[in-house]
Amino acid sequence: MEWRNRVAVVTGGSRGIGRAIAERLAQEGLAIALNYRGHHQAAEATQATIRAWGVPCALFPADLSQVDQAQHMVEAVLDTFGRVDVLVNNAGITRDTLLVRMRPEDWDSVLSTNLTAVYACTRAVLKPMMKARFGRIVNVSSVAGLVGNAGQANYAAAKAGVLGFTKAVAREVASRNITVNAVAPGLVDTEMTAAMPREQYEAMVASIPLGRAARPEEVAEAVWFLVRSDYITGQTLVVDGGLVMD
Repeated sequence: MEWRNRVAVVTGGSRGIGRAIAERLAQEGLAIALNYRGHHQAAEATQATIRAWGVPCALFPADLSQVDQAQHMVEAVLDTFGRVDVLVNNAGITRDTLLVRMRPEDWDSVLSTNLTAVYACTRAVLKPMMKARFGRIVNVSSVAGLVGNAGQANYAAAKAGVLGFTKAVAREVASRNITVNAVAPGLVDTEMTAAMPREQYEAMVASIPLGRAARPEEVAEAVWFLVRSDYITGQTLVVDGGLVMD
């Protein structure tokens, strides 16, 4: 398939895993619609890297936890590029604390950013994808959605919800040649994990059979695999170094 005529929307694409995904898709020639919420300089840096390769990249700031902003963001992408072929729902936040200390706003903000935004962006792209009879949707979940993590009831609930959402939508749109899959990373070296206490980080690494955290580029490679796969849908690809095994 010629990917140079295709357009990918990557949410939360300014840093970390999102940036790696945007750059990986751009390396295959896809034009990138890069969404971000608050890191404008990082988004501009990602855009500059992609454009230096001769690949179109436009920035679309929006708070995707707000359904109307998600809809407007996708409309702006369509106005700019004329199409949406790939959606990677990557935007996410954490508000970690034990459940007995978790404030309602900690719950609401994580669920709205990590789950409601996935619903809003997916719903917004489905009509143009269905009309084109082509689409690739990849949702970034987490191993926390598979096994749970103490202190992350909100995050684990949202990421588990993403997995159920992925399967349901995959069944709904398969007849239109639209695939919907998920990746579930484990520990990944990003700015977020760099801020963890060193002892906590080392204890997590010690529990990984491969003995190290993932690089963002390794998660991006899994996303690209699902994007280019024609006959995989409704599946979750775990990228965790063996941390979670069935």
